[in-house]
Amino acid sequence: MNAPFPSPDETQTKPGLRLLIAAPRGFCAGVDRAIEIVERAIEKYGAPVYVRHEIVHNRYVVESLREKGAVFVEELDEVPDGVPVVFSAHGVPKSVPAEAQARELLYVDATCPLVSKVHRQAERQIEKGRHIIFVGHAGHPEVIGTMGQVEPGQMTLVETVEDVAKLAFDTEEPLAYLTQTTLSVDDTAEIVGALEERFPHIRGPKAEDICYATSNRQAAVKQIAPGADLVLVIGAPNSSNSLRLVEVAERLGTVAKLIQRADEIDPAWLDGVGTIGLTAGASAPEKLVREVVDKLAEWRTVEEDTIAAAEENMVFKLPRQLMD
Repeated sequence: MNAPFPSPDETQTKPGLRLLIAAPRGFCAGVDRAIEIVERAIEKYGAPVYVRHEIVHNRYVVESLREKGAVFVEELDEVPDGVPVVFSAHGVPKSVPAEAQARELLYVDATCPLVSKVHRQAERQIEKGRHIIFVGHAGHPEVIGTMGQVEPGQMTLVETVEDVAKLAFDTEEPLAYLTQTTLSVDDTAEIVGALEERFPHIRGPKAEDICYATSNRQAAVKQIAPGADLVLVIGAPNSSNSLRLVEVAERLGTVAKLIQRADEIDPAWLDGVGTIGLTAGASAPEKLVREVVDKLAEWRTVEEDTIAAAEENMVFKLPRQLMD
């Protein structure tokens, strides 16, 4: 009797794939803190705990918290009386806690401390009589929250160098600039340079507003992208810091794809690809990174290399009301 034909697995080995995994990647201290705030609020007050807006921009995280008893809403008028509400990590306009207080709602503010720092800077610049030029992306929750710290007309949003050229302020007018925390480091430097050239007396923050996590993740992509044929960024399409990671890789001439989960990877992307760079935005958990590695290992024999650009050990305190 003839022996059975060998299976393809016995006659063929999967082609190799080098995987350059960026470090740092994934969760930052502000995201860790925001998620823990929701979890502790549920433990302390019982479900449901309402959350205004996505606590962070990641579908997996939001669904996980929903299963534990979080209810996500867009505005406070969707929150019933007598239940606790958490404000997202992106920050909220001053009108939101004011409305919560007027309704006597118990609220917990999960705004990232680095975003809160920008809020305080905005207040100080207005107290000094300066108009603020805010560098950010229109419609992003962080921008809405920061611009909502001051009265209408006290802050002007710019998104590009071209926007700076259109500003109608006099060169001697007292001005200050602040920036969204999750911007492209390189783009922001260009815009700030244009502001300082047009308005030599403009005042900026003592340290840049772009947060350490955003800067570090972009620096890590700059290390992996040149040696990769393709860069995969795990993050949500509404996540500013994740979109910036895609842009950083593309600027270095490497094809980059934004994915939320491993099942979004098209095997055709791997055609002719020997090395993939892998990173994750600040709202993406490490579990999703491993999920992507496992998916790639179904098609290729994966060799992992971690490329470190910085070390992170930042930890933010929880709100006092949850420390009991």
